[in-house]
Amino acid sequence: MLIGFILIGGVISTLILFVILALSKGMGLTEAQTYLSALALNPSAETGSWYELMLLQGVNHLGTFLLPALGYWYIIERRTWSQFSARPVSAVAGLSLVAFIVIAFMPFDGLVIEWNQNLHLPETLAPIEQWIRAKEKGLEGITRFLTTFNTIGQLLVAMVVIAIIPAIGEELLFRGILQRNISFWTGSVHIGIWVAAALFSAIHVQFLGFFPRMLLGALFGYLYVWSGTIWVPMLAHFVNNGFTVLMVYLHQQKMTTLDIESTQSIPIAGALTAGIITTGLLYYFKTINQPDV
Repeated sequence: MLIGFILIGGVISTLILFVILALSKGMGLTEAQTYLSALALNPSAETGSWYELMLLQGVNHLGTFLLPALGYWYIIERRTWSQFSARPVSAVAGLSLVAFIVIAFMPFDGLVIEWNQNLHLPETLAPIEQWIRAKEKGLEGITRFLTTFNTIGQLLVAMVVIAIIPAIGEELLFRGILQRNISFWTGSVHIGIWVAAALFSAIHVQFLGFFPRMLLGALFGYLYVWSGTIWVPMLAHFVNNGFTVLMVYLHQQKMTTLDIESTQSIPIAGALTAGIITTGLLYYFKTINQPDV
């Protein structure tokens, strides 16, 4: 049923986007589809295409994650918003630690990203690996285009589309619904966290970043379990995406020398130190929120 909601949501969101383009540009639905396909291949060809692609991202995400999750939760499971959380966010101890945990985790996750990108499949699967790498390379252009922010307005739009909307929609779907249900079906919180994290990574269809994104999903999952409220993984997700967007903007405006998009190797000692710090912060967060566990 949940998959059905997601598929229907994706179709509806795509139709809504086509209608918006049809009304704003005087196109038919077929023309709008052709226009979007061309835009994805050459995003800088049209004036204002940055905002159009951001609109595409936002509408698609709402239709694929947020609205299907809410529809399934309210219609099929007949639950309310408050049932996403076992306790109010005001009862969470050390809430400010969440941002530090996420940022401290970034160098270690960066090391895993580097390792994942250098993985190679067996020779018998070489054609599959070539397809994966070609697909990833094909996405680089549009990703670079969408993460080029020339104005404060573009930065704010990016914060909404890249940080706020995914933080709400993806956490409701993967932590609020999938993790909870898988944990219940298997009788194991840990299985629920890691299976949901694997699905969270797989649905992004970026295989060269599968393991680091899965680790990030597991981090959000444990924060959800230990805090008892859906708002904590949402906050963590927002900090992860929003901090990245902000640092990219500051570097592009030459306000910082730190290039968070750099492909340079991360020093192993620094990454491992970051991993140890993250582990310590997570343990402390768990202890102050579940002292009897």
